[in-house]
Amino acid sequence: MAKIRLALLSGGDSSEREVSLNSGRQVYEALNKEKYDIVRYDPKTDLKQIVEDAHSIDAALLILHGPNGEDGTVQGLLDLLKIPYQGAGVLGSALAMNKLASKKMYEQANIKVPPYISFSKGDCLDIDSWIIKLGLPIVVKPACAGSSVGMSIVKKKEDIAQAIENALKFDTNLILEAYIKGVELTCGVLGNLDLEALPVIEIIPGKEYEFFDYNAKYIKGASEEICPARIDDAVREKVQEYAIAAHKALFLRGYSRSDMILSDGEIYLLETNTIPGMTATSLYPQSAQTAGYSFSQILDKLISLAMES
Repeated sequence: MAKIRLALLSGGDSSEREVSLNSGRQVYEALNKEKYDIVRYDPKTDLKQIVEDAHSIDAALLILHGPNGEDGTVQGLLDLLKIPYQGAGVLGSALAMNKLASKKMYEQANIKVPPYISFSKGDCLDIDSWIIKLGLPIVVKPACAGSSVGMSIVKKKEDIAQAIENALKFDTNLILEAYIKGVELTCGVLGNLDLEALPVIEIIPGKEYEFFDYNAKYIKGASEEICPARIDDAVREKVQEYAIAAHKALFLRGYSRSDMILSDGEIYLLETNTIPGMTATSLYPQSAQTAGYSFSQILDKLISLAMES
């Protein structure tokens, strides 16, 4: 049986480049070399080569994060080249990458989200009215950035302007969101037409972290991740329902992972990741392992889903 010619894309030029490269290395090691003839590409330097090689590529595995990787741009190129790839297409990738757009889609699907306000570069600061609507603390974050890059939790009125200035370094559009203290949960979805909600993970950031920020995500031992989460069946079912509803609302395919907060019995959806972290110890592979998929098996499944869609 002929091997599948697989393009493995990692790197890119976003602020999450190093995370992507690290994930790409681990994915390469885990892939079954008897099944796949793997060629690695870095979109930062190799776009021309991908175009030239397109005729010989059977499928692509995208291990990219952030703008110019997870936002539909690379997906659009692969569509033009007629190369199938795992995960969301152009529309779903762009919607999920933009937290403001995705929140509007969640609301239309009757998925509860924290109260929020949008802010764009050049808008007037209206801090008093923001506090009246959202209270304190306020979460300030770029509309289009991943891994909590540029995000901060502001506890004092006098610190809001600085938080906005910091977030504007990463995007010209921001979200100001009511801070909801609770249990951090995340749930993966797998499939194209027939969707499977994976086991829910409970995330406990280390005491030195206020939330699951960049360092809490990627420094080994910085956070505790419990799968399956310590929640009752009714809450688990609701979290899984929300994950599938978000997946559908954003027109996704293949897989996704949605992050939520459980507070006083209410579940709030925060965001959906269209290319979840894919190291062996990342959240999505952890959940998949609990569901019975080894790391190499979940990669096989994603490539299979890509080639059938």
